[in-house]
Amino acid sequence: MSLAVALGVSERLAEKITTHFGSETSVITALESGDVGRLAEVDGVSVKRAMTIARQFTGGDGSFLATKEAERLHHALVQHLQGFTACSASKERMGLLMPAKHLDERRTVVSAAMELPPPWLSEQHQRWSKLARLKEPQGRYERVLVTPEPMDHLKRWCRVLVPGERETWKDYTVFKTVTWVGSGAPMDPPEGWLVTGSGADEATLIPERIIDWFTHNSSTLGLVNEEVRSWMDGLLPDNVALEPLTEALQALRDLPDAMTLVGDSQDAAVIAQLRDELWTVVKGLETEVNQEVEAAMNDAKMALSGAELLEALADGAAFQRRLRDATGEVIAEAMQKARERLASFLEPAKVKCPYDIFTSSWPAKLDREAIDGVDAALEVKLNAATTDHLVQAAHRLGPLKPLCEVAVQRMIELDQWCAIARWAHHDACVMPTFGDHGIALEAGRHVLLGVQPDPVTYGLGRVAAPDDRQSLALLTGANSGGKTTLLECLAHACILAHMGLPVPARSAKVGRVDALHILAKAGGTQSAGALEQTLVELADVVSDPAPKLILADELEAITEPGAGARIIAGMLLAAEAQPHTTMMLVTHLAPAILEATGRDDLRVDGIEARGLGEDLELVVDRTPRRNHLARSTPELIVRRLVEKSEGHAKALFSDILGRFTS
Repeated sequence: MSLAVALGVSERLAEKITTHFGSETSVITALESGDVGRLAEVDGVSVKRAMTIARQFTGGDGSFLATKEAERLHHALVQHLQGFTACSASKERMGLLMPAKHLDERRTVVSAAMELPPPWLSEQHQRWSKLARLKEPQGRYERVLVTPEPMDHLKRWCRVLVPGERETWKDYTVFKTVTWVGSGAPMDPPEGWLVTGSGADEATLIPERIIDWFTHNSSTLGLVNEEVRSWMDGLLPDNVALEPLTEALQALRDLPDAMTLVGDSQDAAVIAQLRDELWTVVKGLETEVNQEVEAAMNDAKMALSGAELLEALADGAAFQRRLRDATGEVIAEAMQKARERLASFLEPAKVKCPYDIFTSSWPAKLDREAIDGVDAALEVKLNAATTDHLVQAAHRLGPLKPLCEVAVQRMIELDQWCAIARWAHHDACVMPTFGDHGIALEAGRHVLLGVQPDPVTYGLGRVAAPDDRQSLALLTGANSGGKTTLLECLAHACILAHMGLPVPARSAKVGRVDALHILAKAGGTQSAGALEQTLVELADVVSDPAPKLILADELEAITEPGAGARIIAGMLLAAEAQPHTTMMLVTHLAPAILEATGRDDLRVDGIEARGLGEDLELVVDRTPRRNHLARSTPELIVRRLVEKSEGHAKALFSDILGRFTS
């Protein structure tokens, strides 16, 4: 299958995405890890489209969430779950969680994660707070790749040259760092050069890039290292949810030792330090020689007879020779000590000390040409040590790079499941069981209210208790009594179950459906054209034979109450005729709807307020009473307004309240 087909995009866009990531394999890896942010970096791909592409790739095409209200509730649930992740990478990945058709594997992993010890989950949450996706360094390198075959995919990282027919390796000595591929290589490559055969991997061709990658991702790879050690020490829980990660860690048992190679080699560091200190050291030796000679000569004496004095006056050269003879031994000894100290200084670099490092005997002066030769020798040694270390490190680390990428991907995936487990413990959730029709919750809770929710037990359809197995129900009752909250609670349970996730309830049974339709309250009476469009959409929903759950909130608002009741009655009967449809309708028009259907056996449940509490708040039993037409609450609301109001308003509300009791 082509990448364009897999992503659901055009061939042109697929090519742009491949170019951005470097290869189709990198695209697939990024999408499997949920790296939506990097996908959104592609020119012409917005964050929203990146999410759509990633969700489609992972099997969530969005058809289950059949209405905008269903999408809104799904988004709110995912946002709630994201608050339990350890890092932004797993938070981003969790944004891809969608209802899916094949859930067995996901349910198995989530159930296993919920069995992990809460202390370990808490520790992992803190330990992985800096976990991040691995990034490719974007810089270019000085290395020149000379290859008989074009390697265009490496041109973004370094200069790639194809030698001409008459060119030899000598034509490329103008470059300091060269990788020569194939035949024609020098027998003794210049310092900084690498020679390799055809078919070499990227780590061999551009070793700097491998080292740079490990350095660039050192923080995250440090976490991987810790997990490798934890696995080797037997500290990871024995749990199905961790099996993909432990398998990835097992392949990285050599990573801790190999990571010590990241950075400069010890030999190169020593040589670099010697080179940096060279001129300071030799200038100090020059000063020391002169000081030692001067100190040694302070007490020196030369006795001359009268004849010798006359000879010195007659022959100045002879006198100079006698002076050199008298001081030469002192100067030679001081210079020899200086050479020995310089040789000892250069010993760690295995660089020979020149015999003559001074140009004159007195005063002693450095031979700059000789010292420049020492500096050049150190540079050669430094380049050789750096290249040797680079090749050794790349050879060890190169094969570990893709294994590290897999391990980090597994860690991000695991944190997603651990986040769900932490949420499940926090909100007392349970894995639901699936049935063929309906939905039923025992002590279900709406966890997005921002307050401690009241548990509600409710069900309808074939998965419900024996007395509650009707496929349709009208829900009536008090304003602010919790009808919409119960509707959303059922929607949450349906969405979470079809995502393979736990549900906030003591127990939950959910019928498998192809779509969830949540029909929210209308904003007011609609125009003729808008009403016609709404009716067409409703008719398509209720008459569709596909398995579905319909949760509707006060549909009567689409038009005037009398007409609304008759329209809803027809929709209800159409939905009832579909054996795989379950529907609950929140309404204030239950009597009129029942009358319009001509039926007296439709189920009507009610949430009823029992009165006002001491704080004048409604006292409501949130669990609906079965087959009970609940009263609304205007009388109680007016009574509360009487207690809270003053002056003319209080008198008015008192008069209105009297009309309820008269």
